[in-house]
Amino acid sequence: MQVRLYTIPGSHPGVSAQLMLRHKGIDFDRTDLIPVVSKGILKAQRFPGVTVPALKIDGRRVQGSREIARELERLRPEPPLFPADPELRTRVDEAERFGDEDLQHPVRQILWWALRRQPRAMLSFSEGAPLGIPVAVAARTTRPMAALAARLNQAGDEAVRADLAALPGMLQRIDDWIAEGVLGGEQPNAADFQIAPSVRLAMSLRDLRPSIEARPAGELALRVVPDFPGDVPPVLPASWIEPLHSAAAA
Repeated sequence: MQVRLYTIPGSHPGVSAQLMLRHKGIDFDRTDLIPVVSKGILKAQRFPGVTVPALKIDGRRVQGSREIARELERLRPEPPLFPADPELRTRVDEAERFGDEDLQHPVRQILWWALRRQPRAMLSFSEGAPLGIPVAVAARTTRPMAALAARLNQAGDEAVRADLAALPGMLQRIDDWIAEGVLGGEQPNAADFQIAPSVRLAMSLRDLRPSIEARPAGELALRVVPDFPGDVPPVLPASWIEPLHSAAAA
């Protein structure tokens, strides 16, 4: 089986796909793309969309972390990504969908807002990633790339303030699923692999990590994704992150 994963350094859904491939014991090659430029490359590779993760399996194209999860389950049922119990499977599907549709984009918006103001921090997400260009060249592109990515992801002040206000509730929902056994079991499932990288990405922002890492959601993220690139210095206004700090203190 020939498998190639197209991703972007630090992409949380890209990390989800890598975790699931390793969970299944499937060998794969990885192609790291540059943000924004990646869209044109994926089009040239004849993927139906322009987002990562994008997977080629013996020439077949599968795109999106949830779609990849189901294709990997079909190809190699063991070890499973989904529980056999129908009721628990429904809950895992719900949590996985939340991770994909509700959690992923707000974390992405917060990150790009911060990187637009700390563009050199982009380089920290590329550690160990074979981008195919010298570090000096990559460093010169960070400012325009961060500005364009922030614009494409609609990461303006109003959106990011709303994302940060909603983040405590989303983390609490994850904590509740962990308490109920939907997430964080002995055998990780597709929802663990979907949610943990997004929480881990949020923790790459020094403004957010202290209020996340000690709660169950943070502990899950560190266990499922012990190594995650990226380090973004403090840049978020204190008033914007106060709801998160207050929730953590409570």
